[in-house]
Amino acid sequence: MVNLELYKVFYTVAKCGSLTKAAEELYISQPAVSQSIKLLETQLKTTLFHRLHKGMELTAQGGALIFPEVERALRLLESAENKLSEVKQVATGTLRIGASETIFRYLLSDKIVEFHKRNPSVKVEMISDVSPRIADLLRADKCDIGFLNLPYGNTEGIELIRPIALLEDIFVAGEEFSSLKGKSLEFFELSRLPLLLMEEHTVARAAFDHFAKSLGVELTPTVEVNSWEFMQRLVAKGMGVGCIPRRYVELGEGSGLFELNVSPRMPVRSVSAALPENSIMPYALRSFLSLFEEDEAKK
Repeated sequence: MVNLELYKVFYTVAKCGSLTKAAEELYISQPAVSQSIKLLETQLKTTLFHRLHKGMELTAQGGALIFPEVERALRLLESAENKLSEVKQVATGTLRIGASETIFRYLLSDKIVEFHKRNPSVKVEMISDVSPRIADLLRADKCDIGFLNLPYGNTEGIELIRPIALLEDIFVAGEEFSSLKGKSLEFFELSRLPLLLMEEHTVARAAFDHFAKSLGVELTPTVEVNSWEFMQRLVAKGMGVGCIPRRYVELGEGSGLFELNVSPRMPVRSVSAALPENSIMPYALRSFLSLFEEDEAKK
């Protein structure tokens, strides 16, 4: 039987696409990596890589053929190691969490603090980006868990595991529009007002556009922004009416913002935790997810 270490070297080279990068990740010399690949090819009696100027590429009838099985086998061994760690009730390693800046701020910050208190030996790496980009990072195995705004259309390569929050989009305005307080507005009447919306590439904007289209209403924003906090500031300064999730906005006298009574209301959206498809959860990740289960139990 082939030495398991040779398969680990093969997997790392395939993942990195470079002997140099694989050597750095494995903490061994580049000649040692090259020799291991040659030895594995000799033992398997097949060419596993094309040696290209730009790096290493799996051969269709060799490396590409065995890569999925090698990856699966190594993940199973990793799972076995994680189970031993779980018995010891100790979470170790690095937990890579991906989410938008807003989700980190309003939905995850308390969980991350509590997780760190319980698991101080785990390094938490926070990756902030929009949901489509976080989904791409999950597919590329560059993120252990992501928190995505829904509805998100392309779930290929990822697995939605549980909703963690519901988002009710509402329309808010500042004192410049105080004449609208207490009045009922039809959705189409928003076209008469300066409207602030999120940028087009965001899930929130796609949900808004889809709902407006379903009502036969075409709305063009006066201003497009890339953060809810910035939108609130502009709305408070009188630039127009903003569409913001209720749990992300502060209403009342202190904020200078009030909610408009618009009918029909926007459909409720959600934020969901997501994993790479067919991934094996290490103990650290299960420990983090358990914090959301504890919240559910308290309700």
